[in-house]
Amino acid sequence: MSDIIFAEPDRGILDRRDEILACLENLVSSGELITDRDECRAYETDALAAYRSIPLAVVLPTSTEEVSVVLKFCHENGVKVVPRGAGTSLAGGAIPTEDAIVIGLSRMNRVLEINYDDRFMRVEAGVTNLSITSAVSDRGFFYAPDPSSQLACTIGGNIANNSGGAHCLKYGVTTNNLLGVKIVLIDGTVLDLGGSSLDSGGLDLLGVVVGSEGQLGIVTEATVRILKSAEAARPVLFGFPSSDGAGNTVAEIIAAGIIPVAIEYMDKTAIEICEAFSKAGYPLDAEALLIIEVEGSKAEMDAMLDRIISIAWANGVQTVRESKSAIETAAIWKGRKSAFGATGRVADYLCMDGTVPTGKLSYVLAQITGIVKRYGLRVANVFHAGDGNMHPLILYNANDPVEQRKAEAAGNDILKLCVEVGGCLTGEHGVGIEKRDLMAYQFSEVDLSQQLRLRAAFDSKWLLNTDKVFPF
Repeated sequence: MSDIIFAEPDRGILDRRDEILACLENLVSSGELITDRDECRAYETDALAAYRSIPLAVVLPTSTEEVSVVLKFCHENGVKVVPRGAGTSLAGGAIPTEDAIVIGLSRMNRVLEINYDDRFMRVEAGVTNLSITSAVSDRGFFYAPDPSSQLACTIGGNIANNSGGAHCLKYGVTTNNLLGVKIVLIDGTVLDLGGSSLDSGGLDLLGVVVGSEGQLGIVTEATVRILKSAEAARPVLFGFPSSDGAGNTVAEIIAAGIIPVAIEYMDKTAIEICEAFSKAGYPLDAEALLIIEVEGSKAEMDAMLDRIISIAWANGVQTVRESKSAIETAAIWKGRKSAFGATGRVADYLCMDGTVPTGKLSYVLAQITGIVKRYGLRVANVFHAGDGNMHPLILYNANDPVEQRKAEAAGNDILKLCVEVGGCLTGEHGVGIEKRDLMAYQFSEVDLSQQLRLRAAFDSKWLLNTDKVFPF
């Protein structure tokens, strides 16, 4: 079995289940409370599906006011709460416990305001990432962060984990594109942090909330930056005979001060899996593939690509294929965006999420291969190379407890490697339960103590998303 554990459920809460559910039923509108055990089973896990626990109940509010009322009740009665967006967390950030209620924000999915003059958009937390761009694309605007799960993942979950995506190299991750939030604290207090401009007065509490994984409060609304779309964009496929050539190309592009929109990496295993699924035209004779996208006018793109291609030739590239049409561009990105789903057709996997300096990419890739081989498993590497955000997919049989332990042990070794080379445990997936017990590997006792003090200032009873982030 796995070494990841949860605290024992509070027997006092379990014994009061009927009383708690009766009170909740009086607090929310009809149809917003799920108490049937079979219906609650849909919320027992997230994308880290190896772990599951049926919650006490599920509340699906439709307004900030309802979230506030429910949290106030939970605070007064000592009931744990697990916030949930779309359940796409790969680190177990939305997995509940038996003595907790899940507050799911999927029904809070309205666009509240679009301001093209000041370039911001206000949405409820259950709005999906992709639908933000869809709402403004006809006017030539877009929302920059684009996680691979953007079709399903919600802005509330993106804020909780400071999500990024393929285009974060140029435009930044969630924290760089978030202007303000409405957040409900555990005692029901509603706060507005930030605003509709790039900077607001006072302490940067918005920066504290981004990436806090639902442990400080529940975000119900977000004000995000919308950007004017570039004149044009062009992805190019680069096939290399070795991972060293691809890794060195990435490092040299960044060192030269060239900032494409995206630099994505796939190793041979990932290339074969994604090509079989998407038929994107990926070079199957390559050991490593880079998807590098540039944008701007034709002259700007040509100039930037000339420099990038020169660097790639110097590092032994064997295939250079520019997209010639919108259809080709869509196919190239379909393959990359579908990587996790395509891999799931082949095997169960753990998707890791560590970050390393770009100058260490080649070294880390070689080490990852060695680590996974030592455990007798396979790995497919597909990740955001431009900012060193690694996503090795460790392939294993989820029905074999021995293989599960081996996969998790290999993942822990990979994350430790990321820290050892000067990186960190996570780039965009959060800590959740997956990396909780590795936090002491990156942070000192003093560091963790200060983080715990900050958390306690928001939630002194430790009711919000317990069992996550911090080591027991």
